[in-house]
Amino acid sequence: MDRGQLSKWFKHPGIMAQKYSLWAVYFCTGCGIIEVPPSITSRWDAERFGVMPAPSPRHANLFMITGYVATKTLKAIIRTYELMPEPKYTVAFGSCPINGGMYWDSYNTIKHIDKYIPIDGWIAGCMPRPEAIFIGVTKLWMMIDKGAATGYKRYRENYEYYRKNQEKLFGKLPWPPLFPIEDKNEKLTV
Repeated sequence: MDRGQLSKWFKHPGIMAQKYSLWAVYFCTGCGIIEVPPSITSRWDAERFGVMPAPSPRHANLFMITGYVATKTLKAIIRTYELMPEPKYTVAFGSCPINGGMYWDSYNTIKHIDKYIPIDGWIAGCMPRPEAIFIGVTKLWMMIDKGAATGYKRYRENYEYYRKNQEKLFGKLPWPPLFPIEDKNEKLTV
C-alpha cells in the first residue's frame, strides 16, 4: 500500500482521494447481500480500506451489484448508475451478475450486465467471502492509480451503444438520455 509514500499524495491528490475514499451504494438481490454486512462490521472493517456505505446514489462513487439480476431490476440498476456523480466505479459481485449464476437459463435473467452499464471489476464466486471484497477493492485501487478504472468514461463515449441495448430490452425508457445522442435519421442541411 502506498499510504506511507507522501510524495505520491502531493503529486496526485485527486487520484489518492478517489482511491482511498470509496462511498459504496449496494444493489443487492437474493443471496447477494449475505456477505456484504459482515464486511462492514468490526471483524473485517471496510472503513480501514476507505469503503463506507453511502446514503444515496448521489453521494456514492462505488456501485456494487450483488446477486441475481432480473430484467425488472436492471432498470433500477441503470437508473442508480446514472444518478451517481463522476468519477464512479462499478463492481459486479458474485456469479449471478457476471453470467446469470444458477439462473443462467431463466428467461428473465440478465447474463451480461456489461452490455447495459460498464463494469470496472468482477468478483467471482457464489457468494464471494468478505476477503474477496477487499481483494477486489485493492485491485480497484491499482486500477484507479493506473487510470484503468474508466467505466464512467466508456459509458459517456459509447452511450449510444449502452442506450440502444437498454431500449432494445425495455423499449423507450421513461427518463431522458444522460448524454446527447446523435440522430442518424436527421438530414444535415448545408
